[in-house]
Amino acid sequence: MTASGPAGPISPAAPPAAPAETAGRTLDRLASERATGALHGFAGALYLADGALVHAESPAVPDLGRRLTARGRLSPEAWEEAVAEGGPGYRAGSLLVERGRLSRGELELCHLSALFDAAYFVLSPLDPAQRAPDRFLGEARHWLGPIRPVPVPLLRREVVRRRRLLERAWPRPEVDAAPVVRTSGGERAGPAPSGGRRAVLAAADGVRTPVQIARALGRSAFATLLDVRRLAAAGLVRTPCADAPAAPGPPPPAAPELSLLYRIRDALEAL
Repeated sequence: MTASGPAGPISPAAPPAAPAETAGRTLDRLASERATGALHGFAGALYLADGALVHAESPAVPDLGRRLTARGRLSPEAWEEAVAEGGPGYRAGSLLVERGRLSRGELELCHLSALFDAAYFVLSPLDPAQRAPDRFLGEARHWLGPIRPVPVPLLRREVVRRRRLLERAWPRPEVDAAPVVRTSGGERAGPAPSGGRRAVLAAADGVRTPVQIARALGRSAFATLLDVRRLAAAGLVRTPCADAPAAPGPPPPAAPELSLLYRIRDALEAL
């Protein structure tokens, strides 16, 4: 038997890819294959049709029904009726329009807001140790039915944009999953919060986390998360670590590259 020579140096193993990076590559492949089905994981599911995203769901965010009913736009009975009657035929959304409950434009805008919200948390879970979505169920469809598809490259750019918004607002992700605790007034002087931030601050009871507050208010989980980071930067809610860094300066102006759809979506998130 011939003795083998000394083994060469062993290269260190590469660190595992982040969930968003792994899922992003999977989405790119499914888009190139024009796949139809659902990509499932611990953080939720992404539904595709002909390679475009048509629906997303995550336990971290209020779904479309919760948003519409919490704001009084639909009664819970009207939503449940559409799901029960239209769901089996994958047309619950269309049924709402046919029966005059919502206009087509209103349904599309509300659905896009919910889709981007849920997709963000599927691709950027609050627990970074969570495994990326990796189970693809071919030909699976969502009971809501097709409303307005979103190209995968657009979704991926939006996820990156949202991550940067959070980082610029307050680079302390510890606040994202912790109970929101109001301070006695904050250490930093500044104008009182307005709009969505005021509602978030009023809902902060020291027990509910940002996503639980979003569910209670029936609003975007991402917008709520961003409000909490901005409130933490202003010293109005507590950051779970004592040695928090200084608040960042105002973010640089965004490049004027967003479409009308982006602007309308952002306005919806601010509600």
